[in-house]
Amino acid sequence: MARAPRLIIAVVTLLWLLVLCRSTESPPYEVLHVESDFEIRHYRNATWMSATVNDLSFQKATLFGFHRLFQFIEGANLNWSRVAMTSPVVTSLVPGAGPLHSSAYAVRFYLPAKFQDCPPTPLPELNLEPFAWESHYVAVRKFSGFATDDSVLKEAARLATSLSLSPWANSTIDSEYSYSIAQYDPPFRFIGRVNELWVDVDASVFVGPGKATA
Repeated sequence: MARAPRLIIAVVTLLWLLVLCRSTESPPYEVLHVESDFEIRHYRNATWMSATVNDLSFQKATLFGFHRLFQFIEGANLNWSRVAMTSPVVTSLVPGAGPLHSSAYAVRFYLPAKFQDCPPTPLPELNLEPFAWESHYVAVRKFSGFATDDSVLKEAARLATSLSLSPWANSTIDSEYSYSIAQYDPPFRFIGRVNELWVDVDASVFVGPGKATA
């Protein structure tokens, strides 16, 4: 029985490799501000497909959430539609009492432009749902290597320190998904990996209330 989780992880890792290697489309954004070790981006309204995973481990949640998402994009939906995978795979923390005050994670990917307005309906057993990620601003810190439970904690602390020493010191906001980890590379890529840590910020002071919600 102990081999089952390992086998699932190995299979999901291979699937992730296959789909991310052919990824082409990513959510568009605008860069508002740049510091030496982070930048502020604006992402407009967009629809993502989301899998909630009740696990305190970021790594395990990402693997098991992606496994469900992969079935959806390969045709496990009521339309029998195959959906091109996009990048990055984004894992967002659901607030709670675990690491970084998380109780669960939402693993999601950006739906291609052709499915933004009318995404296929996932099969009920996958327990997936479209997520309307409204216009928002995020502080983004890039980091290399593999995104692990330990590295995410360290990078989150570094981003918090950088923000506290910048004009954005008091701009972080409480939201349903405050921290997100974006992964752009398949698990079998060992060199030149790109990951990002996102934290929601309030940009109204810098761009005005109207533009901040556009």
